[in-house]
Amino acid sequence: MDLLKLTLDDCDEDDGVIALVRLVRKIPDHEFFFHINYANSFCFERIDDLVVEGTFYTYHFSVFRGYSKESRTCFRFISNKSIFSIKNRELTELFSGEGEVKYLLEAYPDTDYILTSPDKCADFSLILLPENLCFQLQEIPLGFDERLFHTLQYYE
Repeated sequence: MDLLKLTLDDCDEDDGVIALVRLVRKIPDHEFFFHINYANSFCFERIDDLVVEGTFYTYHFSVFRGYSKESRTCFRFISNKSIFSIKNRELTELFSGEGEVKYLLEAYPDTDYILTSPDKCADFSLILLPENLCFQLQEIPLGFDERLFHTLQYYE
């Protein structure tokens, strides 16, 4: 009972946790997920893109989803850098802050993927990552007041 209480107390109800995935070298998505699927008992598959509407552009981010039957947890890899953008209207402002490329986490442009889970206390160590292709995961809290938190909640 005490262990369960400790586990529940560690998870803040409003905040979430994401993990940053950085690749050692640039490789195509399909090659990276081939190695991940080879190392794990569950497979990641490409699903619909995460779409973020801007004033001048609509940005698309690739999303891969996998489900672990053992832990009953769903994981998603979302590309941090937009894979393509669609111009909505002509850029008329000099300092609009928008360009053809957008990062979901602008403070981390070196991050290739954002690893998320709808579970409040997700254990990202359940995913075996290929050692020679990526660096160690960096878990960061994602506050309820942050824009990305609401984007990910809406996408789920």
